[in-house]
Amino acid sequence: MLREEPVARVGLDAIALKPKEHSLSDARELAVDTLCLDYEGREHLPDEATLDRLARDHDLLVTTPVRADGFDPLGDDSLVDSVPERAGRILVAGHPAYLTDEEKRRAIAPRLSAAREEAPDAWVGTEGVERVAMALGGTQYDLLSRGTANSVRAVRTTGFEGEIAVYAPVVVSDAEDEILDAAGPYTARRGVVRRALPDGAPDDSTATGRAREVLSAAVRDFALVGSQDEVRAQTDALREAGVDTVVGYPARGLAEFL
Repeated sequence: MLREEPVARVGLDAIALKPKEHSLSDARELAVDTLCLDYEGREHLPDEATLDRLARDHDLLVTTPVRADGFDPLGDDSLVDSVPERAGRILVAGHPAYLTDEEKRRAIAPRLSAAREEAPDAWVGTEGVERVAMALGGTQYDLLSRGTANSVRAVRTTGFEGEIAVYAPVVVSDAEDEILDAAGPYTARRGVVRRALPDGAPDDSTATGRAREVLSAAVRDFALVGSQDEVRAQTDALREAGVDTVVGYPARGLAEFL
């Protein structure tokens, strides 16, 4: 009997890469068909040669924020040419942390629409622009939350037959401190969590009292955490709800998935 690869054991269909923290050369060894490259600012965007090497071994999807200079279809789109022809794109509005004040003020809907015309096979990030994304079609790419499964069931019930992908940090561990250190900072940036945390509270394993209670609950809403079997049960439940592709961000690094 063949030994199941680490990515498959927890039920992931794709791996999300962060160029600031993941070794992209190591990523080429991941036993998974699809890689999704997150955007963490123009200065961290890999060069075309690096992207091309990744795209040779995997189905590579590059996140391109339509409000950011370089990927703005209604303005400066000079970075689009750096995405290899063999790679696909994920169209997103762009996280405010990686945008200038001017970029944040740019209208999202017309830019997503224009970018979709240029890249008709692109995935479309849905957070905050669900109706716009649904209207544009293509694979709907959402961030995991407490209501994801119910939302997916609801759109499937209405007859939506398009592809749905869900992104979530993954921490395969039973140790609460390890889970909070890896997924706490990401989770604390989500609006509902940020508002629930006491002002100035830590967002990792050093949190105590009310802050720790909030974080411990939140990481289970916004991330896939727990033992291997527990994470697999969560990815299976998402697929049963109607999710086609579960994209996992290795919050503790790539090593455990190599």
